[in-house]
Amino acid sequence: MNLTHTVWSPPKSSQHEKGLLPTVFALHGHGANSQDLLGLAPYLASGQILLICPEAEFQIQQGLPSYTWFNTEDGNRRTSEEFTRVTKLLSEFITDATNQYNVDPKRTIVLGFSQGGGLAYELGLSTPERFQGVAALSTSLPEETAISTSTINEHHERLSIFIQHGVLDEIVTIDRGRNARDQLEKIGLKPKYYEYQMQHQISAESLTELSTWINGILI
Repeated sequence: MNLTHTVWSPPKSSQHEKGLLPTVFALHGHGANSQDLLGLAPYLASGQILLICPEAEFQIQQGLPSYTWFNTEDGNRRTSEEFTRVTKLLSEFITDATNQYNVDPKRTIVLGFSQGGGLAYELGLSTPERFQGVAALSTSLPEETAISTSTINEHHERLSIFIQHGVLDEIVTIDRGRNARDQLEKIGLKPKYYEYQMQHQISAESLTELSTWINGILI
């Protein structure tokens, strides 16, 4: 497979006749790693889902488990070409992981936090037929995604979009979360949008509502 990753599987006693499992692909944010979101697994849908967490390619500082999704070695912001490259890499990873693990392709969500959330938006909205839902946590809608998703089809209409953001977030400010919601509504989508009294994080309250949403569409 093309990316380092971690996997959490439900206890055998809770697996559905050892068959295919409802699955969440979780994309970490800038400065984190494949372990960052793995701890959510027991709390999502009461631990009944398979959680697969790929790790970004680029180490921010040698010796530290801190990674970023985009190559910006020249010191500039990431380019549209780099955004497309990484999205393609993740799409291929999801295909490979679906074949390697007991992923139920009919019950799959892509979730992303911060930088990973922008990639989750792109993966979900560019290929809505692949997923049952997109969870965008403390993130913004990439410009490339907004441009390419100017019209929607029946696959977009059945895709559940779940947005969470902290009003105290100083890294990705609340206006960016609200703007993503407004842009999606403008093209005819109906995202579920929630704000919390939190910073750039996942709180106990937001985790509970995230779990309820996942349970409702995957279990």
